[in-house]
Amino acid sequence: MQLIPAIDLKDGKCVRLRQGRMEDDTVFSDDPVAVARKWIETGIDRLHLVDLDGAIAGEPRNREVIEAIAREHPDLAIQVGGGIRSEETIEAYLDCGVQYLIIGTQAVRDPHFIEEMAPAYPGHLLVGLDAKDGKVATDGWRKLSRHDVIDMAQRFESFGIEGIIFTDISRDGMMEGVNVEATAKLAGSVSTDVIASGGVASIDDVRALCASPEPIAGCILGRALYEGTLDLAEALEVARAAD
Repeated sequence: MQLIPAIDLKDGKCVRLRQGRMEDDTVFSDDPVAVARKWIETGIDRLHLVDLDGAIAGEPRNREVIEAIAREHPDLAIQVGGGIRSEETIEAYLDCGVQYLIIGTQAVRDPHFIEEMAPAYPGHLLVGLDAKDGKVATDGWRKLSRHDVIDMAQRFESFGIEGIIFTDISRDGMMEGVNVEATAKLAGSVSTDVIASGGVASIDDVRALCASPEPIAGCILGRALYEGTLDLAEALEVARAAD
């Protein structure tokens, strides 16, 4: 299982939110590029960047920081989400060295967008499904839809996406432990890669995901890294040993 540190960007700074609430943020660094360098030096091979302002605005707002990280680390697999709602934005990020684009709100609102873009950019599109009680949320988690997360995942898989990032909103940023059961259930319902996000608090959560009855391709690590309840080097050892 691949471990993927997250850098959430708000006003050009590295922050973490609680349950996706923009007003409930903690600033961990004014220099996201330095934060990225720290995680890379620890031995990761993939990085998760989220433009929180972009998720609300519907278009990129922190692209300059993202491009700076991509330029400094051209061999690193970078996945970006937040405000990616047009082909022009997809192309701009790919041109600057980003490898994976995470489509969330736009995918749920307009599934045909993914149906068109997935074959046009094979191997590059991930769909972000953020859910609460099995229902998908949109617009930076401010709106809860009626769509069932498994139904949506299966539909997007049929379009040829590279993978799914599944976030349990109720756990995100709360340090209450990852929802292994819901993640495993989703992973068992599709054949494409599922990456877990939200709630990882300690090394025990990493072990639990590695021991999932259904294979989970990756796990995004956030607040636990920044607050020091999870050591990245130790977590990488556990994940690699499990593989």
